[in-house]
Amino acid sequence: MRIYPAIDLKDGKCVRLLQGDYNKVTVFGDPIGVALKWANDGASFLHLVDLDGAKVGKSVNQEVIKIILKNINIPIQLGGGIRSLEDIDRLLSLGVTRVILGSIAVKNIEVVKEAIKKWGSEKIVVGVDAKDGYVAIHGWLDKTDIKALDFCIELEKIGVKYIVYTDIARDGMLAGYNVNSTKEIVEATSLKVIASGGASSISDLREIEKINCEGVIIGKALYLQKIDLKEAIKEFEVKNVE
Repeated sequence: MRIYPAIDLKDGKCVRLLQGDYNKVTVFGDPIGVALKWANDGASFLHLVDLDGAKVGKSVNQEVIKIILKNINIPIQLGGGIRSLEDIDRLLSLGVTRVILGSIAVKNIEVVKEAIKKWGSEKIVVGVDAKDGYVAIHGWLDKTDIKALDFCIELEKIGVKYIVYTDIARDGMLAGYNVNSTKEIVEATSLKVIASGGASSISDLREIEKINCEGVIIGKALYLQKIDLKEAIKEFEVKNVE
């Protein structure tokens, strides 16, 4: 199970939101320094989110992202504000390893189909953000009437390989992952599911590992030192992770 340290970008800073609320922000400093720290601690992949981009629908923190890419020699997956094939092309050209499509995947699934056709399923990840079992978009601000599980089944049909599944209610709450909802998706599909939202301890990671997730995203728990990244990598990541 791969460990993905999360770096959320807002106004050029590394932050964490509480349940996706843009008015409940904690700043954790310089994202470049944070990225270097996670890399030095042994991270094999970083998870970056342009929160400003997710809200306004276009890349906002691109300069910071460029500097991180220049200084870090491990793969990076990036989400937030990616709305077109041109956006995907630009980010992959910058050196991003995987792009995460969120709102656009819900509103126009044809873009996902085209992206997979053009760049392959290893490069394109879909972010499935759920609120009460339903998909939420636009930086989690709007809940749709699409059931998260139904959406995941549809994604698998069009060739999606990786999803990031986030239970918004748990994000930033340190209440543990939503194991039951995540398990439903793992069991109903062959998607490689990366679980996100709520990690608070090594025991949370042990619980989610039991359901065969591809990986887990850890944010606030790392910043508050409730989980030690080196320890987590040592326990859960194997050297031959795909």
